[in-house]
Amino acid sequence: MRIVLADISGGDGFVSKDTVAGGYGSRLRPFSRVTRVIAALKRGFHAMPSVHLAYAAALARRAGHEVVASSGELIDGDVAIVLSSLVDHRRETQWATAMRARGVRVGFIGLAAQNLPELFADAADFIVRGEPESALMRVMAGEPLSGLVASPQIDDLDALPFPFWEPLAGNRRRWRVPFAGRPVGGSLPVLASRSCPEFCTYCPHRIQSGYRTRSVVNILDELSYLHDTRGPLHIVFRDPLFSNDRDRVLALCDGIRSRGLTHTFECETRLDRLDEELLVAMRSAGLRAMSFGVEAVSEATLKKVGRRPIPEAHQRAILARCRALGIVTAAFYVIGFMSDTRESINATIDYSVELGSTVAQFKVLTPYPGTPLFTQMKPAIVERDWERFDGFTPTFTHPALTADELRRLLGNAYTRFYIRPSFLTNYLRISRPALHRVVRSLDQRVERRHARREALVAREATW
Repeated sequence: MRIVLADISGGDGFVSKDTVAGGYGSRLRPFSRVTRVIAALKRGFHAMPSVHLAYAAALARRAGHEVVASSGELIDGDVAIVLSSLVDHRRETQWATAMRARGVRVGFIGLAAQNLPELFADAADFIVRGEPESALMRVMAGEPLSGLVASPQIDDLDALPFPFWEPLAGNRRRWRVPFAGRPVGGSLPVLASRSCPEFCTYCPHRIQSGYRTRSVVNILDELSYLHDTRGPLHIVFRDPLFSNDRDRVLALCDGIRSRGLTHTFECETRLDRLDEELLVAMRSAGLRAMSFGVEAVSEATLKKVGRRPIPEAHQRAILARCRALGIVTAAFYVIGFMSDTRESINATIDYSVELGSTVAQFKVLTPYPGTPLFTQMKPAIVERDWERFDGFTPTFTHPALTADELRRLLGNAYTRFYIRPSFLTNYLRISRPALHRVVRSLDQRVERRHARREALVAREATW
């Protein structure tokens, strides 16, 4: 058979799929000058091929089939596997309909198709419900699947073949950018585990399957395979909580060094799952960047959504150590929790500046289907267009803030974090005390200007 693997390119803004928001994806449509720059940078640094389609490619190759990839081109084949998303489901189904008209059987995989099959049913021969590998093995064995197909999770992740990247990534060139943890192009994702062991009510990462990990040896074998076949790369570990097991990470770092692997890598984790010894070991094994959720500054707000707060002193200590080690840090924040007010959101923005991560990402609270938060907030959800559940668009009626106010606060967060002199000195890792005193003074002047502008915009909005 000829298997077509489709990750359809987004047509509006910067679209991320695959493992983003658990597989629902996100879409940043620029809404300010700052976010236009951020969207452009994301296109260069954050665009990566799909790890789930790479696993599908490996299963197809193991079964002896030909594998080709499409980002929107119509390609002849026998079966097409489409990576689904919430934020771009219309383009995905349009492509699938056109492929079926050419006589190709089409199946959808991913969290969006699993939880909202009605969005994809008219364009599909089959829709996979669950992690896709079990069902795809049946496809590769020649079984003509139809309708909703149950796909039980594979508990032994070591039994899966390593992702096959050639049809999806080719030989992409990469360019190292000074002080940036991730190169432009050339990054590949790796899954060292699946699902998440935490219980945040707003997060979709754990609703498809249970938490499992691969063995350290199996991960090292994949990294060695990539090193032998593609050379040194920048690896993006897509686990939501990479350092959950401290000893396991230390063993992985020891293995990377003992095998002489020269990949660089980045990961996402919780700051309370890090300490100085672990950071030093990870840095020596190739860690160059790290992302983590702060979400909100209020512990009461975090506890209401099932997120365990992390002491502020520990957050500051880990960020200081990362700066000393030259590790790029990206902090994630969410505005619009149901207990939020204008004051609490501004306090979170203030904290984002004080914490001093290299970069920051701010999103609006999004009640994703299948999460406990979605069930709790269902009466307040007013948006009926699923593509607008993109992480940046208000989709519900907030008890204290209008949708326009939430959008303004989101724009203010990006402006206040990025349009300040200390952002540049922090990014460039300039640590001279005399210069920092000058920069702090300039920051205060810029902040006063932001405050005046925000007050003016708020007054105009009430007229």
